Amino acid sequence: MPFRTRSAYAFLAPYLLVFATFWVWPIINSFLISFQNTRINAWKYSFQANWGRLFYDPAFYNALYNTLIILVIQVPVMIALATVMAVMLNSPLLKARPLFRFAFFAPVVVGEVAYAAVFRLMFSLDFGIINKLISAVGLSPVSWFDNANAAMALIILAVTWRWAGYNAIIILAGLQSIPDDVYEAATLDRVSKIQQFFHITLPLLKPIILFCVVLSVIGTMQLFAEPFLITNRGGPGGGTETLGLLLYRQGFTSLNFGYASAIAYTMAALAVAISLLNLWVGRDPK
Repeated sequence: MPFRTRSAYAFLAPYLLVFATFWVWPIINSFLISFQNTRINAWKYSFQANWGRLFYDPAFYNALYNTLIILVIQVPVMIALATVMAVMLNSPLLKARPLFRFAFFAPVVVGEVAYAAVFRLMFSLDFGIINKLISAVGLSPVSWFDNANAAMALIILAVTWRWAGYNAIIILAGLQSIPDDVYEAATLDRVSKIQQFFHITLPLLKPIILFCVVLSVIGTMQLFAEPFLITNRGGPGGGTETLGLLLYRQGFTSLNFGYASAIAYTMAALAVAISLLNLWVGRDPK
């Protein structure tokens, strides 16, 4: 092996050692733990204790259902909203564009605990501003934290508020990479702005939008902070419990590390499968 190659590996060795110790080994070890019964004093191999339990555990199916509901509703709405926001931010008619770009991106840098507390105050039944506005138009206040459907809508709204601007900035970068000549030629051919959006902008943005969809799918499959902090650990009655929250409850509350590991690998497999499906659906036809 040449000296330069050995030197390169020598410089990489500290990072590779840390990576193997804190990333590779935990991934392998958690997979091995998923095949062990960790509810007994001496852990023993038991496929049925964890992987078998997934097939008949109502808590798992409830968390899976809630996660998929959020995925199916929230991700398309957020991506559509992010695309519209990106087009608006890219408009030359908009003044102070850097300020608006920062404002839309700002929710991502806000601490999860802080923004969860604000949402809990805003949607409070007794003194929340949202219920005040609902009452002002003559409607009955909504008990956002006691009704499962309302709590699910609140989670979807919170996640969309937090991540729509982040995706809008990514899509905006894709918009700015589209040559102006394309739009100038379309304008000369008397193509309307709406037609330009659907027949020029969206097709050219498809790789960027697919990238955002994949990131959003992965993020939704491991959603934890919002149901934990906003709806008080997946309440009411498990109505907003997600797979990430179920994993936490099994691993760190019940100390059932084997079952938590099985849930974690199921989440990863579902995220990969759904992401690959999105990439396959969005592929360019040959």
